[in-house]
Amino acid sequence: MRPIAILVTSLLGLLGLVLVSPASGDVSPAASGSSAMKKAVKIEMVKEGGTLEEKFRLLRTLGYDGVELPSPNAWSVEEVVAASKASGLPVHGVVCSEHWKSPLNDSNPEVRAKCVAAIREAIADAKAYGASSVLVVPAVVGKDRPYDEAWRLSRVELLKVIPDAEAAGIDIAFENVWNNFLLSPPEAAAYVDSFESDRVGWYLDVGNLVAYGWPEQWIRVLGPRVMKVDVKEYSRTKLDQEGRWAGFDVLLLEGDCDWPAVMTALREIGFDGWMTAEIGGGDRAWLTDVATRMDRIRASAE
Repeated sequence: MRPIAILVTSLLGLLGLVLVSPASGDVSPAASGSSAMKKAVKIEMVKEGGTLEEKFRLLRTLGYDGVELPSPNAWSVEEVVAASKASGLPVHGVVCSEHWKSPLNDSNPEVRAKCVAAIREAIADAKAYGASSVLVVPAVVGKDRPYDEAWRLSRVELLKVIPDAEAAGIDIAFENVWNNFLLSPPEAAAYVDSFESDRVGWYLDVGNLVAYGWPEQWIRVLGPRVMKVDVKEYSRTKLDQEGRWAGFDVLLLEGDCDWPAVMTALREIGFDGWMTAEIGGGDRAWLTDVATRMDRIRASAE
């Protein structure tokens, strides 16, 4: 467990939790201004290339440092490993694909068990690929899935797979999505810390936060719990005029995300990990433009 200053608080009237303040004193290359942050895309964005190896080679040619794959996917482990080795492009992470269909807080234990099995499969895939993380949506709150039960049930199920992640050397990173759960950064931090494992952290989706908050504030509260970052844009103007989902229909750097503030906050916490675009896909020209915009984002700071 991280060296922490502990504050015991009552959260949701359910149980005592641990809130930790970010570790201080260690300054990484990113914090000193020489960013080592790496850029990647989700494989679904790559619409050019007939084979996985061709897609990987294209990304490598365009200057991407890595790629992220879903689990399960259309390729065998051998195909993925071969494509990565032949192209020199690492698979840095895996996204569990079951957490929306079979939430870890579903009232049916068979549904929860299906998600647990899927996370274990994703951990095995990540290990085989040489990846470092599995992205997980921890719970989905709704009228028939109460908030307090989401907290309790998801923790029970995740505690079953954390030993697998620790044994494999794979991080479990929770993403902030529009799932009505973990809606503030202190709560998100407390949830992570409740597992008392260095293999549990946060996969910060910047664009998902802009509709109702300011990503740089989340970054400073979450601190070293931020393991990876999803890069997407969001327009509050489109939200107001066209509806919630329309806010994503904007190019990187052309929405309302304050990227200089985000990058400054990331450097302040010493983040030097993976930044992965999660936006609409396209051909070589599109991916070239995305790479250019991501480079501008990585270079920005207040």
